[in-house]
Formats: sequence, C-alpha cells, structure tokens
Amino acid sequence: MAILRLLSCFFLATGVLGFQAPLQPDVSRVALKGAESEVSFDNDLDGSDMKIGIIRTRWNDEHVTNLVNGIKEGLKECKVAEASVFETSVPGAFELPLAARFLALSGTVDAIICCGVLIKGETMHFEYISDAVAKGIMNVGMSTTTPCVLGVLTCMNEDQVKARSSGNNNHGVDWGKTAVEMALLRTEAMGGKASQAAKLKELGFGAAAEKENEKKKEGAGFF
Repeated sequence: MAILRLLSCFFLATGVLGFQAPLQPDVSRVALKGAESEVSFDNDLDGSDMKIGIIRTRWNDEHVTNLVNGIKEGLKECKVAEASVFETSVPGAFELPLAARFLALSGTVDAIICCGVLIKGETMHFEYISDAVAKGIMNVGMSTTTPCVLGVLTCMNEDQVKARSSGNNNHGVDWGKTAVEMALLRTEAMGGKASQAAKLKELGFGAAAEKENEKKKEGAGFF
C-alpha cells in the first residue's frame, strides 16, 4: 500500500498520468506585485496654486519619514511650491483623523495627506486601529469636503513596509499626486477658489471661525 501511494505521488508530480501537480505561487513575486504602483497620473497635473497639508505619525518614524519624503517628491513633480506644504505630526495613527479634521476646518489647505505605518502584531490591536483610521479619514473628507488621502500602510511585517516605502516603489509619491488631483477636482467642482471659499462659508465653516474669533476677543479663554 505504501509503495502504491509513493507511485501515485510520483505520477502526479511528473504528469505521467496526464495530471500536473499545482504549481506553488512565487511568494516573492506576489509580494513585489503588491508593492508596485498600478496607478497612472496625468503628466500635466498643476498644483502650483494648491496648498497641501501633511499629517504624519511619529510611530514607526523611520518608515513614515521615507513615505513623507516620497509625498514631497510627488508634490514637487506636480509643481506644488515647498512653501505651500504644511507638515505636522501626531503620536500615532489613531490620532490622524481628528488632526485632519482640525486642519480641514481651518480652511488653510486644499487637500490633506494622512501618513503613517501600521504593522501587524500578536493581538487584534492592528485590526481595530486600521479599520478606525481608514473610516475616520474617509469621514473627515466626506464631512468637510476637503480631500483626505489615506497614506497609511497596513502591513503584515516590516519587509512589506520597506517594499512600499523606499526606492521606486515609494507609495508616498502617488499619495502626493493623488492629493493634488483631488484638490484640483474639488476646486473645479466648487467653481474656483473664490467660489469655493464662499460655498464653504455657506456651509458654516467661515461663520464658525468668525464666531470663534469674536469669543476670543471677548475674553482671555484658554488661548
């Protein structure tokens, strides 16, 4: 019986009986394919009039710094002036959505890029944070009409992070270009910069800011 089993395995592996054993996927090739960018952008994206905010985490600082450098490279390729890029940091990814909302409501930027790195650990912490951050950043964009780019890598290990944050596969470059494209789309949809400001005021953003300024004038407050 044992001999028959060995022979059947041999026939399947060599294809003698017309069957071929399933080929095992090349894990390295699959991982690389996932790291490569599959997004194309117009070469004439002009962000010279755009102001972009970058909110980055200090958690996983080395990898996030590489991604931010990629973002700035992408913004530069889209003609965004260095002086028009605002950058600030928060402790971790969970703080990104609230910080993005603060920046969006300030009305000082045309798009926001939230940048961070999450790596799977031994507990469910990774799943909870990844889900909350993605939904939170999306909700900021939907509720404020300020484009918010999800620039948070969610990887199973550090090798996957390195493959997506360095060299020609730095995803930050695409995130920078995405921010410019969405900022231009928003400006076009709202009828230009002047009209955009007026519509934001109609939504209550400008009015809220004016009321806040009046309150500050009336008393010392906390600030």
